[in-house]
Amino acid sequence: RVTTEQSTAAQHGFVITLDDITDLVTAQRTSAWADVARRIAHEIKNPLTPIQLSAERLRRKYGAAIHDDKAVFEQCTDTIVRQVEDIKRMVDEFSKFARMPKPVITNEDVADTVRQVVFLMRVGNADIDISVETPEGPLPGEFDRRLISQGLTNIIKNATEAIAAVPPAELDRGRIQVKLTRDGGDIIIDVFDNGIGLPKDNRARLLEPYVTTREKGTGLGLAIVGRILEEHGGSIELNDLPKGMFSGRGAWARLRFAAAHVAAKAEEPVQEVRKVASER
Repeated sequence: RVTTEQSTAAQHGFVITLDDITDLVTAQRTSAWADVARRIAHEIKNPLTPIQLSAERLRRKYGAAIHDDKAVFEQCTDTIVRQVEDIKRMVDEFSKFARMPKPVITNEDVADTVRQVVFLMRVGNADIDISVETPEGPLPGEFDRRLISQGLTNIIKNATEAIAAVPPAELDRGRIQVKLTRDGGDIIIDVFDNGIGLPKDNRARLLEPYVTTREKGTGLGLAIVGRILEEHGGSIELNDLPKGMFSGRGAWARLRFAAAHVAAKAEEPVQEVRKVASER
């Protein structure tokens, strides 16, 4: 914005005001995407159940009676049911992003929270070595345990998918390392993996809704993690695997949030005022 200013009768100047609206634009974009996700979830979810039930009924009622092309019939009905499940999973992601609950802050042990998440991910990924490093004693913090667990689960899940994307001939065994530390007033959770790695270009865009590098990805996992951390006064960083770790290829995700909860609030645009005076 440019306004004029009359200092004296002999001087006439201009005041130039610059507003940093980056955070405002980001918040508006996220809100718009959340509305899109809500509408998509509503419109898609309604017909999914009858489609799935119809396919399952066809399989039960006619599966034993069909002799010609029986394999084709079973393959087609199985495909319908399986694809409906995939769509339901996508709809669930839309719903989670659109209806992100406000955090319920309680005093919790971050170390125990991290260990519980790692335990569950180990159970579901027995073919991957998932290690965890936490302080010996409790690491107290003020946070929503369910949301932070969800965010960490999403990051480890992404790591397992990145490992699965590596050709078997190029990887002896998948490895994920989770490390919990405290840096001043912040809690830091680092997740390292030896998967396919992160793209070099437009890496920051991976945190935007619906941006993904995976064929069947919704592009909402990292966006959800980002929103969770923002609600906890934190952020997420995406980096290449540090040199010397594992095979040298992979990704490093750092989750940072405040140990003492600070309610997230919309920031006012930052203003920079420059006064330009000219003799007249």
